[in-house]
Amino acid sequence: MKKDILRAPAHKARETQNFLRDNCPDVITVDVHWRNTNGEWPPNSPYLNPLDYAIWSILMEKACQKLHPNVESLKRALKKAWKEITLADLVKIGDNFPKRLQACIDANGGHFE
Repeated sequence: MKKDILRAPAHKARETQNFLRDNCPDVITVDVHWRNTNGEWPPNSPYLNPLDYAIWSILMEKACQKLHPNVESLKRALKKAWKEITLADLVKIGDNFPKRLQACIDANGGHFE
């Protein structure tokens, strides 16, 4: 069993999910254990994580145009690229999110582009 399955961030803790189900009628729940399939949110979907479907590609495009001689050089380039991401870029990424949610629903939680 993978280690990351054993770790549960606070928002995925069983008590938190139970509280949300009981007190927030419109909550989209997550599976708190790999054997529990009653959650509705795909917990590790790169298709629903803005960092995975948008931000990393922006950072890679800006920071990885050249080879870096060491990790510090790469870190500096990534920090510089991060600072160059505009509010307009972030708004566009955020505005795209409902479309991605609908695509996930249409794909029954499966693969989509």
